[in-house]
Amino acid sequence: MRLVKNGIFESIVGQGQLLAVLIDPDKFEADVVSSFLKKIPEFTTHLFVGGSTVEKGRTEACIERLKQETSLPIIIFPGDHSQITPLADALLFLSLISGRNPEYLIEQQVQAVDSLQNMDLEVIPTGYILVDGGRECAVQRVSKTLPMSQERPEEIVKTALAGEFSGKKLIYLEAGSGAKKPVSEEIIKAVKNAVSIPLIVGGGIRSSQQLEAAYAAGADMVVVGTAFEKGEFFTATAACSSN
Repeated sequence: MRLVKNGIFESIVGQGQLLAVLIDPDKFEADVVSSFLKKIPEFTTHLFVGGSTVEKGRTEACIERLKQETSLPIIIFPGDHSQITPLADALLFLSLISGRNPEYLIEQQVQAVDSLQNMDLEVIPTGYILVDGGRECAVQRVSKTLPMSQERPEEIVKTALAGEFSGKKLIYLEAGSGAKKPVSEEIIKAVKNAVSIPLIVGGGIRSSQQLEAAYAAGADMVVVGTAFEKGEFFTATAACSSN
C-alpha cells in the first residue's frame, strides 16, 4: 500500500478553494450518469462517493460507471469498511473524532486493513468532526454519537487539534446531510487558524453565498450533495473558478 499514489492529498494542500460533489451510491442511477455530470458546477474539482449506509457492491459499481464518463478524481467517503474499492483514486480514512464510539474511532479502520494492504490506493487519514446542523443526521443515527454544539467552538477547535496531533492529514467539519444550518463561519475560521492541515467543510451548504462564506472563512474544500441542482448555486461559478 502506498499512502500517496495519485496526488489527491497534494492537490488539497496546494490549491485551496476546491469543490467536491458528494454522491450517495444508493441513490445513484447509472443510466443518467452523463446528464448528472453535466449538471454539476463547472468548477467542481473532486467527486466523493459514499454514505452512512450503502448496500454492498454499490459503491464500486457507482465508481466504475463514473470512471467511464469523467476524469475528475474520485474519493471514497466511507460509512464503513465495506465501501472500500480499488477503483477509486483515493480514500478518506475517516475517524469520527467528535464521538466516543470505538467502532468509528478505530474498529472500522482495523477491519479495513486487510483490504487496503492489497490495494494501490491513496489513503488519507482524516479527522471527522460531526457538528450540530439543527437536525438529526444519518451519521448521528448510525454512529450513535452526538454532534458537537456550534455554541462551543472552543471544543471543536480542541478536537480538531487533537486530530492533527494524532497524525490526521485532513480535518473534516460535517454538519450532516440535510442540515438546516451549515458549519458557522466563526467555527471554520477558528479551526483554520488553529490547525496547520487542510480543512474540509460540508453539510447544509445550498447557495453560492454559503459556499463563498465557507471559503472566505478558511475552508480549503467544500463538499455539497445535490444542492447544486436547485436555486442559485450555479451563480458561484465566476467567484470560485477564478481562485
